Amino acid sequence: MQLSPDNLVFWQYGLFKLNATIAYTWGLMLVLALGSHLVTRRLSKELERSRWQNLLEIVVTGIVTQIGEVGLAKPRSYLAFLGTLFLFVAMASLFTVVPGYEPPTGSLSTTTALAICVFIAVPLFGIAEQGLGGYLNAYLKPTFIMLPFNIVSELSRTLALAARLFGNMMSGTMILAILLTITPFIFPIVLSALGLLTGMVQAYIFSILAAVYIAAATRSRKPDVEPGVPPEPATST
Repeated sequence: MQLSPDNLVFWQYGLFKLNATIAYTWGLMLVLALGSHLVTRRLSKELERSRWQNLLEIVVTGIVTQIGEVGLAKPRSYLAFLGTLFLFVAMASLFTVVPGYEPPTGSLSTTTALAICVFIAVPLFGIAEQGLGGYLNAYLKPTFIMLPFNIVSELSRTLALAARLFGNMMSGTMILAILLTITPFIFPIVLSALGLLTGMVQAYIFSILAAVYIAAATRSRKPDVEPGVPPEPATST
């Protein structure tokens, strides 16, 4: 059993090689793209709907609700990005039941790529919501002295996202490989089932953290009204 899909090489020519990380990542994206096409090709607005559409609406509604609870004012605007992150990480874990499959999230290169996607999306959403000046002004809050610290914070949380997801996925694979060598098969099977749950939790945590970072970048700059104090009435001239 491979501890990382990077170690499983299917084809190599000089410096170029095709390993399991690349193959399974593109395969997973193809499955998600085809699956979304098949599920959404016959959507109905009538009362009678297919089971697939009901399941799809439950998943989409759940993701939108979670995004809204994080604090994003327009959750459907971020559904495509955050929902794709969640589905990719979740499906990467669910497919571990397929013999010979190695989850691409067990590679540091994959988790780093996902974290970089979040790193790029945060300022893009922030600039779209507040404008370039409003977003850059956040780095000077509460004083310009905080500028280098805020920049380091942006970089460090990206590294933390990649390391957290990689560490959690890699640890499960490593424990399973150790148990395969020293215990009967029943224990690795139970651990594999637990790994499916762990993968779903990691998908949820990763997407929620991405939503939190986006919410921080798009938060309103308007002064908040103190609780218990009614708004001032408008004066007529």
